[in-house]
Amino acid sequence: MQHMNALDASFLDVEDSVSHMHIGSIGIFEGPPPPREEAARWVLGKLPLVPRYRQTIRRPPLSLGRPVWVDDEHFNLDYHLRRTVLPAPGGEEELRRLVGRVMSQQLDRDKPLWEMWLVEGVGDGRWALISKMHHALVDGVAGSDLLSVLLDRDPRARPPRPTPWRPRPGPGAARLWAGALAGNLMIPAHVGAAALRAPRGLPGRAYEAAQGLRGYGSTFAPSASSLNGPIGPHRRWTFARTSLRDVKLVRSAHGGTVNDVVLACIAGGFRDLLMARGESLDRPVRTLVPVSARAEEQHGELNNRVTAMFADLPVETVDPVSRLQAVTRQMAELKASHEAEAGEALVALADVATPPLLLSLGERLATRLPQRGVNTVTTNVPGPRVVLHACGRRMVEAFPYVPLGGHVAIGVAIFSYAGTCTFGITGDFDLAPDIDVLASGIEDAIAELLARIPSERETARAVGRGA
Repeated sequence: MQHMNALDASFLDVEDSVSHMHIGSIGIFEGPPPPREEAARWVLGKLPLVPRYRQTIRRPPLSLGRPVWVDDEHFNLDYHLRRTVLPAPGGEEELRRLVGRVMSQQLDRDKPLWEMWLVEGVGDGRWALISKMHHALVDGVAGSDLLSVLLDRDPRARPPRPTPWRPRPGPGAARLWAGALAGNLMIPAHVGAAALRAPRGLPGRAYEAAQGLRGYGSTFAPSASSLNGPIGPHRRWTFARTSLRDVKLVRSAHGGTVNDVVLACIAGGFRDLLMARGESLDRPVRTLVPVSARAEEQHGELNNRVTAMFADLPVETVDPVSRLQAVTRQMAELKASHEAEAGEALVALADVATPPLLLSLGERLATRLPQRGVNTVTTNVPGPRVVLHACGRRMVEAFPYVPLGGHVAIGVAIFSYAGTCTFGITGDFDLAPDIDVLASGIEDAIAELLARIPSERETARAVGRGA
């Protein structure tokens, strides 16, 4: 039995009938697809490496303590590993529609919180693997680490031979209640221990949080936008793609970081989307930008270690290079403002100093309050740099999926893999029927930035004139 931390538990608390808190990935593999028995042997051989995939959640009575992970006494791989075939003609459009339908369904809280869908008929003899897991299990970085565990670098690799597994008996209600009571009584001791562990102590972390929270206040400022509204339970999904080589060429020519370049391209996409909707561009699009707080030694842990910053995408800026420069300046200012550190400090304080019941009630209330200060979410996760394989088949591309919550109708996730850079775009089915415009705008934005890179001949002429 293992207790969740406060951040893991929060993704359970904010989930409701329309906000589904699962993340995911969609891998495209060379064919032919593996037979069902081969795929099952592959997953079964990997399960010992991911114990959480055979565990489910239990809550203490009255939610007086944090949820705990316990072994699923009725684990059945057939429920989690599913197989389907795209309708004719089979291709990217049919795959996008399938992903939208799969991600529109909540994961069953009474079972381990993950699914894999093996999809045949993707086109060109290829197949796809849709991976879906609850955010309470992993954040984006942990999900990327998990992908490297489940897949193989060597196409000739064979999964370990499945070993017998017996679930450990779960705790009864009395034990759960006793553990929750003990945890609440220990809160003062945890606060004291955290103060001793923290390099600057809790007062220093509180001061840092106060400094960073000045930037958080504007997230509650009213800003009417078609990007916000009461979302429903159904999803659309699409994607855009480029290469890391092109992103790095833009970075070298125009400045900034890889993250700045992709954010500037997303800003260009939202500019096109809002213009297509006939909406004013006289204000920026505010985005929540998750930031990993995972130390190097914490890679491989299945949990959430993430904080956030809030950035304004300069959709009002026409020139693509000027747009990138505006993003670069702003991100540098945000890093200096301690916004991410403020979020990390608050999460740490909540983990040790807030009774779980009060934290749960507060999070549920916050998600039900209308807010327009955040228009979208943009999360960038560096993925594996090497080519990976499933059942000996090479993964050609990988696309991410980001969930929606609150009143945010569109989210964008960025994922890099083996020299590619992809954008997975999630939209509410009713509020965002036009996310393809956003996807095309992202690809157009990177093309515009590439077109503004001087050729070697132009550079030589400029140097000659300067001489």
